[in-house]
Amino acid sequence: MKDDLIGVSANIARVLQLVDQIAGTDLNTVVCGNTGVGKELVVKQLYQKSDRKGGPFIKVNCAAMPDTLLESEMFGYERGAFTGAHRKMRGKFEQAKGGVLFLDEIGDMSLSLQSKLLHALQDGEFIPLGSEKTVKSNAWVIAATHHDLEAELEAGEFRNDLYYRISAMKIYIEPLCKRPEDIPHLIDYYIKKYALQLNGNYSTVLSKHSLDKLCSYHWPGNVRELQNVLRRIIVFGEEKSIDEMLSISNGPGNSTDGCTVNGQASPLTDYLGLNVRSLDLSELSLKKFQKQVSDQVEKDVISYVLEKTGWNRSNATQILKVSYKTLLTKIQDLQIRPPASLI
Repeated sequence: MKDDLIGVSANIARVLQLVDQIAGTDLNTVVCGNTGVGKELVVKQLYQKSDRKGGPFIKVNCAAMPDTLLESEMFGYERGAFTGAHRKMRGKFEQAKGGVLFLDEIGDMSLSLQSKLLHALQDGEFIPLGSEKTVKSNAWVIAATHHDLEAELEAGEFRNDLYYRISAMKIYIEPLCKRPEDIPHLIDYYIKKYALQLNGNYSTVLSKHSLDKLCSYHWPGNVRELQNVLRRIIVFGEEKSIDEMLSISNGPGNSTDGCTVNGQASPLTDYLGLNVRSLDLSELSLKKFQKQVSDQVEKDVISYVLEKTGWNRSNATQILKVSYKTLLTKIQDLQIRPPASLI
């Protein structure tokens, strides 16, 4: 089954209308929305409905690598341009010639690299690292971001000129909690898709009780979270997966119940399971508590992301914005263990 943009809400209807209108142009477009709403799906639909659908579709994740590596990925390099450059490499801009260059999470790009991207977009040409020759590209640039770019403009964290260059057209996808009427349709589509993938048939049917639970949930992780829950339902059974999902969403990290003010209690001290006011003054090292809080927060966040990605470490590194090596080190140091079902 090929994924389409699923929904009956006014927002999805507007998105689909914009896709049809924009696909016939080569106007640079930015797709905005929270993580997990389906931005890449919209980008792919723009590509599929355009005259460029027979050309290359090249994706660059701007949040997944440091500046120096991202620059060489985008613009390419000559042999000997830097240590380790043993051969010439064509950049993504050049590879996307005649097709689409998808710049995912462009809001995470540094200001210095934004400047170089701006020149490439303005001139339709660039110079690879270590080269003196100009390379031309007519790639259609489509960007996506979960950032509020207008707010970043105000804060000086995103270039005004680049913003106006990439956003000749703009598509905004609302979070799933703002379009609850789409949830039943998404459930119906993906439960059939995953049942076919994982069980080889369409036979999985959710009970009304389970459907009500899923439809009343606020889905902070949007469609991606819904997809993960439905996969778990297919594999483990609906009651366990849905109850587990609800317990996570309503856990201590997402509730302020029981917190008071004026120093009597605080989210962090409750979180660590201690009461600062009960400790000896000799035990109140700020550095020690900073380390405790940092470790506990990191452990909870990493554990949550690993669970949501089914312990797919590569996907987790992209969400957490750390290197694969860093993630493995933290998993070991923080003693994070996969569930028994994945061992």
